[in-house]
Amino acid sequence: MSSVLVITTSLRAKSNSDILAGRLIAGAKDAGHNVEHISLKGKNIRFCIGCFACHETHECALKDDAVWIAAKIKNADTVVFVTPIYYYEMSGQMKTLIDRTNPLYLSDYKFRKVYLLSTATDDRESTPEKALNGLQGWIDCFEKAELAGSLFCGGISGANEAAEKETEKNKAYEFGRSLK
Repeated sequence: MSSVLVITTSLRAKSNSDILAGRLIAGAKDAGHNVEHISLKGKNIRFCIGCFACHETHECALKDDAVWIAAKIKNADTVVFVTPIYYYEMSGQMKTLIDRTNPLYLSDYKFRKVYLLSTATDDRESTPEKALNGLQGWIDCFEKAELAGSLFCGGISGANEAAEKETEKNKAYEFGRSLK
């Protein structure tokens, strides 16, 4: 049984990405994984200031919620980021969190598989490409990790709209079952 950390990054109440993350989590649990969920709603995550103190101390100089979230990422076997697509890119709060994981770069991190679940109003196949590219840039800094898969559910915009999308909810559930 592997440990799966699911990080939802939407700050909107009744967000579509959160609804689909719930189905992904159900699928991962049904597949036998130990799943932990962290939502960035209400979290205090400051911007990285580029001081690189973490390269010397292996700890971030800033003391906020990003510190303990990064520790959870470090110790998970599998990490799943869940984001709405804003202007054809990952959410700003997801990018900010990723930047704040810099202390993990030189650490003995456990995660090997990274996944992305994304949602957007636009339903074109190319919509999540820049978000995937940004996440891949982060993964490329961790030579033992890989982007193991992604699921994009487009054509969803209104708050709570995903609750009525049975096809997308089923895809998210199966995506969760397929996590390694």
